[in-house]
Order: sequence, then C-alpha cells, then structure tokens
Amino acid sequence: MNIVILIGQLSSAPRHVELPSGAPRCSLELSCPVADGRTLGVPISWDRVAPAGWDPGTRLAVAGVVRRRFFRAGGITQSRTEVEAVAVVEVTARRPERRALAQVIAALDADAWDAARHAA
Repeated sequence: MNIVILIGQLSSAPRHVELPSGAPRCSLELSCPVADGRTLGVPISWDRVAPAGWDPGTRLAVAGVVRRRFFRAGGITQSRTEVEAVAVVEVTARRPERRALAQVIAALDADAWDAARHAA
C-alpha cells in the first residue's frame, strides 16, 4: 500500500494554480527532518487552497500517497515525484504534533483512501 505521513515545515510560501478543469491545486514544499540530522525537501500537491497565514516556517502534518507525474517541457519528457496530499493539518501550540497526526490519520477514511489509491 502507498501511504505517506509527514511532519515538517514549509520552506516556501504555498503556490496556487487553477487546473484547466477549474479545480484548485496547491503546491507546498515541506522540509522534513530525518534521523541523521539532515532535512529533506518534499514536494506536496494538494487539491485545496492553503489557508491564509501559511508562510515559510509553518509546521504541517501531511498524509497522502507518493505519485510520479510525467510531463513534456521543451520537447523532452520529464518526471516529478511528489506526495499527493489527502489531508494537511497545521501543527500549532493548541494542536501539537500528536493531535495533528491523529487528525490526518482520521482523514484517511475508506472513501478518501480509495480515491487516492485509484488515482495513483
């Protein structure tokens, strides 16, 4: 099964686009710490509009699936690997990591997961 759960902080401001279908798409860049002390940049794609106030440094919990997209640019086929978010929750003093994780995990109900798995 393809499941990803991340906690990290935004390394840049969210970027919003409208797809040709009219659906919103938000691109997030999450900086996630790993056990050896490094941080990894993880691109996140989300089919929502990020709330106002999410700036670089905002801590987020994300649940989703890993997806590899192919596209043509400059006449060359290229690919990008990203996490397609099913749920994104801000980590705050009132919603610490453990509670934020519980919320994104709860969002992985059968319908949302089924749709994400079939889209991958």
